[in-house]
Amino acid sequence: NPGNWQATIARTERGHLIGNPKADTRLIEFISYTCPHCADFTVQGEPALELALLMPGKAALEVRSIIRNPLDLTVTLLAQCGDPAQFKARHQTLMRAQTEWLTKARGAPQSQREIWMRGDRAGRMNAASALGLTDMLVRQGQSQSELDACLMDDAAARQVVANDRADRTEFAVPGTPSFALDGKLLPDVHSWDTLYAVLSAKFTAAPG
Repeated sequence: NPGNWQATIARTERGHLIGNPKADTRLIEFISYTCPHCADFTVQGEPALELALLMPGKAALEVRSIIRNPLDLTVTLLAQCGDPAQFKARHQTLMRAQTEWLTKARGAPQSQREIWMRGDRAGRMNAASALGLTDMLVRQGQSQSELDACLMDDAAARQVVANDRADRTEFAVPGTPSFALDGKLLPDVHSWDTLYAVLSAKFTAAPG
């Protein structure tokens, strides 16, 4: 529905697509949940993209996770957990609170960080609980049991890691955030300012 495309969200093979699935322009945002520049982009870039391009259906945005460490894996499993229609809300909640939980993570005892860094079921459950990640989503109305089940899902965890590998192979993602426009990685674009320049050039170019 025109003007309201930002509410259309679908799970994809390697992430979640927000916006008009038939839009002429498709942007992929490669993010890591533990990357501070990615959190900055969520705050500065995503609302602007939504207003200018996603709502009117001019472009669709696919959010894909790059896994730089086991904490990224834990947070990605939570972001992907449950109804795809609520993905954007989960993604933004986890990103906007990043400073809070990342600070907690840095201050945790070495012994506990070692458990998280294993990235196995016990490590994922421990991290999500100790860093308050599950609680954040429960406060938004998601069920604790659903979130726990997602964290315990080894097949889903393997898929997240496989998706990361596939994106690194296909796009040679150099770091996060990075962006691909219509299937091509944008070189040297890692912030809202640099992405904005590319998008405004594309959308203000005279037709013909």
